[in-house]
Order: sequence, then C-alpha cells, then structure tokens
Amino acid sequence: MKKIFPHKLIKKNFNQNQFLKLKTFLSSKGIIIKKKSTFKFELEKFKTLYLTGFSSLLIILVSFTIPLLSKFSEINPKLVKNFKINDSNKKFEKVLEGGSVENKTKLDEGLDLSNILEDVFKFEEIPKDSVRLSASTIEELFRDTNYSLSEVRKSKKVKPIRLSLLPNEIKQIENSKKRKSLFIQIILPLILEENNLILLDRKRLFSILNKNKNSKKEINWLNIKFKQYGVLNKDIPTLKVRMDIIPVSLAIAQAAKETGWGTSRFALEGNALFGQWTWSGEGIKPAGAESDTKHKVMKFKVLKASVRAYQRNLNTHSSYKNFRQMRAQLRDDSEKLDSLILADELDSYAETGEEYTKILKKIINQNSLKDFDDVKLMPLSVKYKNLT
Repeated sequence: MKKIFPHKLIKKNFNQNQFLKLKTFLSSKGIIIKKKSTFKFELEKFKTLYLTGFSSLLIILVSFTIPLLSKFSEINPKLVKNFKINDSNKKFEKVLEGGSVENKTKLDEGLDLSNILEDVFKFEEIPKDSVRLSASTIEELFRDTNYSLSEVRKSKKVKPIRLSLLPNEIKQIENSKKRKSLFIQIILPLILEENNLILLDRKRLFSILNKNKNSKKEINWLNIKFKQYGVLNKDIPTLKVRMDIIPVSLAIAQAAKETGWGTSRFALEGNALFGQWTWSGEGIKPAGAESDTKHKVMKFKVLKASVRAYQRNLNTHSSYKNFRQMRAQLRDDSEKLDSLILADELDSYAETGEEYTKILKKIINQNSLKDFDDVKLMPLSVKYKNLT
C-alpha cells in the first residue's frame, strides 16, 4: 500500500476539516496518509550542535598544544622530530632590520672576521701598570686566602683571585706537582670567569628566542653577538652552536700542553697560554723558525685576553667545526660536556693531529682535571647561579 506524507500535500491555507475529509476519502480508496516523524529532524539538529561543539574544543586543544610542543622540541628535539611546528617566532631575520626569514646559510658555515676579536683587543687599551708578582708572593697570597686545589675539589668553589701575569719564577720550580698546582690556581679563575660570561650570553639568547617579539635593545644585542661570533646572514642556529663554553679541564690541559705548564717564552713574555698563531697582529716569532716564516705566536697584554681569544678561536674557526658539532650533540642529548670526548675533535689544533688529542686526554686523566669541570667561581651572585 502506497504511503503519502502530508507535508507534500498540505499548504498553509489547507484547514483541518478539509484534511480529515481528504484522509477519509483516500482511506476508502486504500491509500494511507501517514504523518512524517520529526524525530529525525530533531536528531539532525542535535548532531549539528554536537559537531560544532566538538570542533570548537578541538581547535582550542590544538591552539594550546602547538606552543607546548614547540618549547618541548627545544628540550628534546629527537622526540618530536616528526612534528611540523610553527617556529615563526624564531625566525629573527624578519625582525632584524627587515631581512628575509629564509635561512640561506648552512649551519655553522662561513666566518666574518671583521669584528671577531674586537672585545679581545679592548684589553690592549688597559694601561700598562700590571704588576708581575713573584711565585713566592702568589703562593703566600693563596695560603692567606685558603685557596688550594684540594679545597677546590672538596668545596667546588674557587676564590676570585685574578692575576694578569704569570710569575717568572714558575720555570724555576723544580717540583713538578708544585709547579702544576700553581699554574692551575692562576688560570682556573680566568677560565671560569670567561665561561660564566658565555653562559650568561647563552641564557639571554635563549630567553630572546622564546619571545614572539623582541625589543630594540635585544635586537641590538643580537647584532653585536652575530659580529662577535663571525656569524653570516644573522643565522640564529649558527649563533646557538658557537655561543657555548669550553670545558674547564680541556682548557687547562691545552694551556698546560702549549706552555709547558706556564714555563714557555710565549707564556712569560706574551701571556700566550694557548699558542695561537697570527699572520698580521703583534706576536712572538718562534725560536728556530725559518727566515721566510710569516706566522708568529699571538701575544696579549694580560692572561685574561689570551683565554678569551682561545675560546673565540674554538667557537668560530672552521677547523673546529666538528668540535662544536659534538658539543651541540652532547647538549641535545642532555649530557655533560665531556672533555675526553671533545678532545678527540681537536686534532686540527696541532700539526701532530691525533697524537695531540691523545696527549690532551693523558694530561686530563693524569692530573684529574675533570674535578674542575663543575666548580663555581666565588662570589656566587644571583646572576651566576644555575649556570650550566
């Protein structure tokens, strides 16, 4: 029997009596009129409401989740390497002088030398009134201040005694253990201080990276650091890789190797702790060098300048790119910067190559230099706390 739905037959002016008569007539002819149920229509309305609510909730969740994933990726990029995250707040080329956000520089490639040692040369402006203390005077100073390596190993704190020059008598100290201890005590505060400055800069850099908008002061600071680290095209990832510390034990080992624990002519006459060469600047010509030799060992007015130049050298020169990559990998893996691992990447530092790295590791192990990797320079002001 055919079914007819009344909404297809009834107009708005079709009254109820007419409808009843029509229904009776059609029934007599075997045709049943059935009223269409409104249940399905009501269900459709609720379904639309549910879908709208669910979509809104999903949008809200995504809006909150993406920023969290972006921050989490900085902590452990391996875990989120398959996620595509909006990192527009990190593309600083758009912010800095209206440059392109496209990164056309490969990571840690290229070097602008024009301003790379500008802050090192500032030490040359210091009036030449630094006093060279005798070895006995320095040892007495260390005793009076209770500054000893045994105490440092125990307390993990270093007295902020900054000396500008090595004592001439250090080469006359026959007891090798005593000579080594004096050398370490002199350069340890200088290395720690320079590392602290780098860590403060690194902390500020990551603070800037986590902002959606940067102040003019922050932009100017970034521009200074790009020049300081010789970064091309204002490449943020390259700056992050280069702006990092050198493990204390590694720095001490290299200084010990390059100066014979502070006894070399370069160290005593030129405050050169790391044997860096120069072809244009002021330096000391190596003894026995051939007449056509153009390079010299770079000299400095104070020891602190030598430490800073050494760190800048490892942090920028193309010969130590593998060193920086390994250091960055250790950071990504949340591992400590291990001097024994990083030493393997310094085969380009000396002509002896791999043999040089073996000597460095031997110096580190034999003298327990890794004990100094986690020491802190006193006084521990608020800004220096929790620097790693």
